[in-house]
Amino acid sequence: MYRLTNSIQHYAWGSPTAIPDLLGTEATGEPVAEAWFGAHASAPSRCVREDGSAGSPLPEVIAADAAAVLGADVEARFGAQLPYLLKVIAAESPLSLQVHPHVRRAREGFDEEEAAGVPLDAPHRSFRDRNHKPELVYALTRFEALCGFRAPRRAAELLDGLDAPLAKELRAMLDAQPSAAGIKAVFERLLRPATRPSPQEVAEVAAACEARLAAGSPSPRADRTVVRLREAYPGDPGVVTSLLLNPVTLQPGDALFVPAGGVHAYLSGLGIEVMASSDNVLRAGLTPKHVDVDELLRNVDYVAAPPIRIAPETFHGATRVYYAPVDDFELSVTRVADGAAHPLPGRGPRVLLCLEGRLVVSSVRDGDLELVQGDAAFVPASDGPLRVHGDGVLVQADVP
Repeated sequence: MYRLTNSIQHYAWGSPTAIPDLLGTEATGEPVAEAWFGAHASAPSRCVREDGSAGSPLPEVIAADAAAVLGADVEARFGAQLPYLLKVIAAESPLSLQVHPHVRRAREGFDEEEAAGVPLDAPHRSFRDRNHKPELVYALTRFEALCGFRAPRRAAELLDGLDAPLAKELRAMLDAQPSAAGIKAVFERLLRPATRPSPQEVAEVAAACEARLAAGSPSPRADRTVVRLREAYPGDPGVVTSLLLNPVTLQPGDALFVPAGGVHAYLSGLGIEVMASSDNVLRAGLTPKHVDVDELLRNVDYVAAPPIRIAPETFHGATRVYYAPVDDFELSVTRVADGAAHPLPGRGPRVLLCLEGRLVVSSVRDGDLELVQGDAAFVPASDGPLRVHGDGVLVQADVP
């Protein structure tokens, strides 16, 4: 077992205090959006030496003996790389309207940008690796999001009665095509550079939602979201696009799965994310970052479907396991307080993060490792089964 550092991402939408408070680090006043625990090339964790100093990057530890660190099965399926990335995410303001690519398009897009000589760290680059990025978010606080498309008729209902020319036009489009094709037509109308509405047209829709809200809206949540997004990103077509998307509220302990191709935007909250090891994000709006509308539209899934909530299964009483419908990762949350040693689920390479209290993780091969709130560890496959005791909460990412 190795103690593990994290890599902090200071995106503008982050909270100055939520992640520092969770991890027990000093807040500097700068927004802290994400803390990464993993081996992605963009921001790899490092294994900590016995004296507390940062040692080798995790990718180097894996490369030195991939068969032992990953296990034969994981290496055979994913090569000599950790297939997932664990994050803490803290959204104080809404973040981008986005889609993650499917694996085939991720490989094609990455190779195209490499051939074009676009630097990996270029702000205008869309593909930073060759992997897909399905993800699961586990809420630590109330967590608000938009995820996937509403049924076309429901989207049309939300546009009905809004005293704004753009809203009336979009309603007519959905009335003419109350299907995935109609959602696609409206979505493209709002986002493509040749047809996207002007800031004034967006403002008119937002003002109509605000007026409906004041008058006693039949859909106050949708109208509040439009008004909120207008305040954060005035004039952005993503403000209106929110009316096409399903609202999601996660309470602490709830989990949401977002597949590749699923359009989504996180609005607020603190959570744990686990995803395929990728940094590929295709954005269409609600962001100051690079927007690639054509590429997002190439990858998005337009079929209306409710958000995918993952119900946990209980493992040995103390652990809830969230099985995502992908091969790259699964997430478990263990709460112990009785002093007994509880077995942890999973196998292969594991990343552990202590969310509360003081815990001792034990392996037959490598002995004990004490973790307090904010501490993380990497456990090679060769360490075998794990047990935990103490008083606290432990999150674990591993490979199915």
